[in-house]
Amino acid sequence: MDNSLIPMMSLQSASKCFHLKKSKIEILHNTSFNIYKGETIAVVGPSGIGKSTLLHIIGTLDKPDSGKIFFQEDDLSLYNDEKLARFRNSKIGFVFQFHYLLQGFSALENVMMPGLIAHKNKKSVEKSALNMLERVELSSRISHRVEDLSGGEQQRVALARALIMEPDILLADEPTGNLDQKNSNSVHALIDDLNKELGMTVIVVTHNNEFAQMMKRNVTILDGEIIPV
Repeated sequence: MDNSLIPMMSLQSASKCFHLKKSKIEILHNTSFNIYKGETIAVVGPSGIGKSTLLHIIGTLDKPDSGKIFFQEDDLSLYNDEKLARFRNSKIGFVFQFHYLLQGFSALENVMMPGLIAHKNKKSVEKSALNMLERVELSSRISHRVEDLSGGEQQRVALARALIMEPDILLADEPTGNLDQKNSNSVHALIDDLNKELGMTVIVVTHNNEFAQMMKRNVTILDGEIIPV
């Protein structure tokens, strides 16, 4: 069988609701969705339809109320919290609108953190972090504390941190929502280049139409279903 036809990740009959005081918001309703190796997907649409929730479910930061999520042939719904944490650290890179970098630490220290958490050799992690910072064009800023970097530079550090473990999937939630046009374009191009260079799957939530059009597939959420745009 052609491996390109086998999903790398798959939601199967997944449902997700949020209960408010007097109402229920249904984000997903018994929906299935396949993600393939190396593809690029933009999740688009108005605020409040559940785009970030979908990303969190794919990234195992949240769980569906029912249904299953598979990575290759592994049923992630059977993983305990510790095993899920190891899975996230090794297989998925996250970039958020708010970069969540560690204040008081250098760019290099921030990028090294996932490797150190995974108890990898410190010298090897440092070498990988330096290479990744060079790849995102921050070689001259490795020793700077992150609070001394510009917004665009901070987001590049966050991107380098997300990629140091060479994840299979990069999940980006409005990664340039707080950046000016020049820095946004630069980060968009970098993510596109990294997809082509590393062959990793990229899934982004974005309101930026230009960025969405760079992705090979655009989807949205309508009536609890994930549908193409």
